[in-house]
Amino acid sequence: MFRWLQNQPRLLEAAYDATHNLLRPLRRFLKSGGALEAVFVRGEELTKGPIFDCRMCGQCILHSTGMTCPMTCPKNLRNGPCGGVRANGHCEVIPTMRCVWTQAYERSLEMKHYAGELTNLQPPVNHRLQGTSAWINDFTGVAEQTPAGWVK
Repeated sequence: MFRWLQNQPRLLEAAYDATHNLLRPLRRFLKSGGALEAVFVRGEELTKGPIFDCRMCGQCILHSTGMTCPMTCPKNLRNGPCGGVRANGHCEVIPTMRCVWTQAYERSLEMKHYAGELTNLQPPVNHRLQGTSAWINDFTGVAEQTPAGWVK
């Protein structure tokens, strides 16, 4: 079931938009470390975990990567591919695994609103956000804060 859902980027994009619109009125109540964060983290673990193999980085960019989690790349690349993609589209590190970035590219072509975001340069992962709610970090602007010295 989840494999089928992973390959439905347009449906996942619609679910992402619906969730974003549903949560938007609550954003003034959301804060990192707040009482609601534990609920959000658990909800993200239960939904994004099985669907996207989410690593709970706290800086979700699924909508920018064809609804494919870049953190599942063995090299943890937020901007890819690494240049080691095999001719068959598989990963150079784990040859039996399809390259995350090949999947991201293919799936992004099917998206309606976010297809062009795949080429956006993403900042490095802020490891201090590991295990926090990506939704709360997005609404509070924490996810947009770049590491010191990083220039886009």
